[in-house]
Amino acid sequence: FVLQRGARSVSGRPAGPYRATNHEDGSQQKLVSSLHPGVDTLDKVMDYGAARFPERNCLGTREVLSEEDELQPNGKVFKKVILGEYQWMSYEETHQAAVCFGSGLAALGQRPQCNIAIFCETRAEWMIAAQACFIYNFPLVTLYSTLGGAAIAHGLNETEITHIITSKDLLHSRLKDILLEVPRLQHIIVVDSKPTSWPGFPRGIMVHNMDAVQELGSRPDNMVVARRRPVPSDIAVIMYTSGSTGIPKGVMISHSNIIAGVTGMAERIPDLDETDTYIGYLPLAHVLELSAEMVCISHGCCIGYSSPQTLADQVNTHTHRARPEQAYKGDTSVLKPTLMAAVPEIMDRIYKNVMTKVEEMSSVQRTLFVLAYNYKMEQITKGYKTPLCDSLVFGKVRSLLGGHMRVLLSGGAPLSAATQRFMNICLCCPVGQGYGLTETCGAGTISEMWDYSTGRVGAPLICSEITLKDWEEGGYYSTDKPHPRGEIVIGGPNVTMGYYKNEVKNREDFFVDSNGQRWFCTGDIGEFHPDGCLKIIDRKKDLVKLQAGEYVSLGKVEAMLKNCPFVDNICAYANSDQSYVIGFVVPNQKQLMALAEQRGLRGSWEEICNNPDMERDVLHIITEAALSAKLERFEIPRKIRLSAEPWTPETGLVTDAFKLKRKELKSHYQEDIERMYGGK
Repeated sequence: FVLQRGARSVSGRPAGPYRATNHEDGSQQKLVSSLHPGVDTLDKVMDYGAARFPERNCLGTREVLSEEDELQPNGKVFKKVILGEYQWMSYEETHQAAVCFGSGLAALGQRPQCNIAIFCETRAEWMIAAQACFIYNFPLVTLYSTLGGAAIAHGLNETEITHIITSKDLLHSRLKDILLEVPRLQHIIVVDSKPTSWPGFPRGIMVHNMDAVQELGSRPDNMVVARRRPVPSDIAVIMYTSGSTGIPKGVMISHSNIIAGVTGMAERIPDLDETDTYIGYLPLAHVLELSAEMVCISHGCCIGYSSPQTLADQVNTHTHRARPEQAYKGDTSVLKPTLMAAVPEIMDRIYKNVMTKVEEMSSVQRTLFVLAYNYKMEQITKGYKTPLCDSLVFGKVRSLLGGHMRVLLSGGAPLSAATQRFMNICLCCPVGQGYGLTETCGAGTISEMWDYSTGRVGAPLICSEITLKDWEEGGYYSTDKPHPRGEIVIGGPNVTMGYYKNEVKNREDFFVDSNGQRWFCTGDIGEFHPDGCLKIIDRKKDLVKLQAGEYVSLGKVEAMLKNCPFVDNICAYANSDQSYVIGFVVPNQKQLMALAEQRGLRGSWEEICNNPDMERDVLHIITEAALSAKLERFEIPRKIRLSAEPWTPETGLVTDAFKLKRKELKSHYQEDIERMYGGK
């Protein structure tokens, strides 16, 4: 039996601030800001790891045995990679590689406290480069590899980048086209070991290989140059997030911010130690992945790198070619990780795959599976284990993630209740659901591992506290019954230093209280339950995060599509547990009637709007308009509903200034939303 631990209001008022309570006596905790005594900057985290676990495996990458191009039926060429075992670098080797690389960057003219950018996929070289920057006090600018060209150029110019670390693929597919738009850029360091000569680059830009930079750094004359170590208040990372206006914002994260966040996260992972193995495949430019990997390095865990494409086993279709079975094994099968951070999209994918297999079972097998599922659900809610069920029924499902998974951490978007239950039951491992933002170092709350309730994100971490701020427009107040509700405001040493070169936004979103503690206003609406656990119930801004983690600014999508002659008004809508956007459109009567006539359709205005063929035609026109307005694929509505009635202040669907009332529109079109999202 475990004492229920959550949080309680320090002030006794329903608005909070709420802090985590202590296991033993339920007393209030002081906010904690560091993990190990004296380890107060990120370079010291690596020093600590290398000193305590020098011989232990630190970073692992699967060996590429061969690459082949496979022609698809549609004429596209798909790269098929045959992978072998994991090759490991020890903590000592990783530390040494980082020191040499940092020394090499300094020899190429990179100065302390001058920004350097990394634009690269998640891999061991990313972490080595980051550690090098932490050691030499080069603030690291991170950019998502999915950002568009204009957004990348904006980030590089705003931070005045002269040196960028990237990969061969991203250099050719994304960076090469915008080099002329980044005039300060002088050095490109490519982390891949192949091609040494790089022809065809603009004058004044030098391209280097990572190996060559490390070699340069390891020369005795470069190694003796004194280095300026960071202090806790120095900026470690400027992390660009997808901005609601389309221009990404750089969040300035100090060394002490990340260490506080990592401290809070680590405390929620039971029995975390150097015997754990973590699988890293989410973007390292995202605060969830960077923090999770820093948690691992601070505890001597192994990190094996992967990608969403190679995570699970691949079916061997080449029967005519004898290959070692190993080559088609997914990374989880080879690595057998115990820890993993996952976004709901990946978990939903596993859930759907397994459920499809269950459907294909014989009726006896299926009945057995359902019986075991329901029995286990009943047992775990009572706090009992089910070893027999686990080995007989769920062993196969568990092996999908390697069979040793101990803790799954979910973040980035809300996890559906069905998927969370499925993970708890079939993968036989707890799922901690977390809530945090780049602006709070990813730290905010994480649910306790034994809390099997769904839809909640747990109590505040030991590094932060949360208050609820009344939001009058939305009708949310801390005095609401049965649960206090309001905008979630997070305070603590993990709250970052603000947005880079954006004073206006800093004044809007951040503030410092009379004790000198920083706070961030999240724009999310939450409610606290009696046990001190938080539930996210709404969002102030119209920025929605899709299931795969892409941000969609509904306002931006609407603004772009209102220019389409067929559209009089439009409301874009997206559910966080779905992968696409839908839209409600008030069509232009003249244009639509003309189109109907062209198609030979007769009927009333209402009938024409409700005609599925018209819906399809207008969707096609809107998609064309969206593509020419340069909207991203994921921002374009996939399904629409034509509304025969206009939206006026009298109908209550728009304000007097004709601004959309999203909440009212959502309830007005609830049935359509369910239909367009496939009955979900």
